[in-house]
Parts: sequence; structure tokens; C-alpha cells
Amino acid sequence: MSMPELRAAALQLLREPDPATKAAGTRALWAARDGLVLDAATELSDPGALPGRPALPRLVPADRVPRRSPFTAEGRAALLHAIAHIEFNAINLALDAVWRFAGMPDDYYRDWLQVAAEEALHFTLLREHLQGSLQRDYGDFGAHDGLWQMCERTAADVLARMALVPRTLEARGLDATPPIQAKLRRAGDLRAVEILDIILRDEIGHVAIGNRWYRHLCELQGLDPLALYPQLVERYAAPRLRPPLNMEARRAAGFSQAELDWLNS
Repeated sequence: MSMPELRAAALQLLREPDPATKAAGTRALWAARDGLVLDAATELSDPGALPGRPALPRLVPADRVPRRSPFTAEGRAALLHAIAHIEFNAINLALDAVWRFAGMPDDYYRDWLQVAAEEALHFTLLREHLQGSLQRDYGDFGAHDGLWQMCERTAADVLARMALVPRTLEARGLDATPPIQAKLRRAGDLRAVEILDIILRDEIGHVAIGNRWYRHLCELQGLDPLALYPQLVERYAAPRLRPPLNMEARRAAGFSQAELDWLNS
């Protein structure tokens, strides 16, 4: 019996609509990675209708996503639902990075499969907390599709994907998480604070992986990473950062001082 191929298995999981099945399958794929064949050279065909996702949450424009105070149970549920939706999308983003881009070094695919598995854990922890502590579930609130839209924009360019998904969109979580934790701590939701500790720790590693492969690709193509980044932000209409930045976390994720100076400017 032949062993499954890692990139094709990642694509199959990306197509899976059920969140629990997708999350569990992604973690199982990472656990089984040493027994998988990896074919980095083959261009896989896009089957369309990506990603697989459930009928709920209903996708709405970003300005219509509920923003409520974490100091009420309903408001806290809405906030944690929004974060769970980000983590569900992050599973899809990482799986897409695994299957879509052929010809990368083997470590690239293992890096992004690890990211997908950690995002699956984050989603699972948040969903369990929503269900157990707040009697709500993933899908109970509206959500927006901004993360996947950037994934689609950069589908033809792995360099742009590395620049604008992990180093831009995911890196925003490094800045946003500590203030959210402070509010949740004041609201008395210490389990949510603990989950966000895990997420912040892992996201530093995810952004570092994005930095690693962005610089690798820039070096291969003879490009200056610092000079290229603003051009990619403009070309792909990436969102602008909002201060304050989590400088400590960004340094730990591998941003250079020159990059941090530019971001702060």
C-alpha cells in the first residue's frame, strides 16, 4: 500500500468543510509527516471552490462583524468567536501554502504543515472554550473573509504570499493580542488569557517562518527584502499597520531593526 503524498493530503484537508474534521485531520497529518511521501516538484491542479468551510459563520463585510465589550458574556463570546475565525482561516492559509507552490525546498512544506497543525490546535482550544464556558459555538456570529482574500490575491506568487500573509496579516496578531489579553484578564476570563498565551507564542514562530522564506526567495531572486516589501504592500493592497507595534514579539519573529524602523514610520 502506497503512502499518501504530503502536498496532496494538505489540499484534501483544505477542501474539507467541517471545522472539527479539518482541524483534527491537519494535526494528524503533521503527526504522520515522517511517514509521508513529499513530492515538491509536481504542480498540483487547483480544484476550485477553495477553501472548504461550513455554511456558518455567515460572511459579511468587515465593518459588519459584531464588536462588543468583553465585559459581558455575549461580548466576550463575540470577541473569542472572531479570534477563532482567524485561527480557522489560518489553518486554510497554511494548508494552501503547502499544496499550492511547487519547487520549494522540503523544509518549506514541513514548516507550513507545522503552522497548519498549530493553527488547528488554536482553533480547537478556542472553540472548546466557547462551547464549554460561554455556551456558544463557531458559526454563531458573522465573520469576514479578509485573510482568505489576500490568500487569493497572492495565489500566483509565493514571494508575495510570504511577504503579505505571515509577515503582514498574521504579524498584526502579535500587536493585537496583548491588549486583548489585558481586557480579558480584567473581565475575569483567565482561560481565554491562557489560550492567547499559547497563540502568541506560536504566532511568533509562524511569523518567523514567513520571514525565513521571504528572505530566502528574495536572495534567490537578487531582491532587497526591505525595498521590495512596500512595493508588494502597494501592489496587492495589503492593509496598513496600526500602532502600537509589539516590538519585542516582532524582534523575536525575526524582523530586523531596519524593518521595524520602516514599520514605525
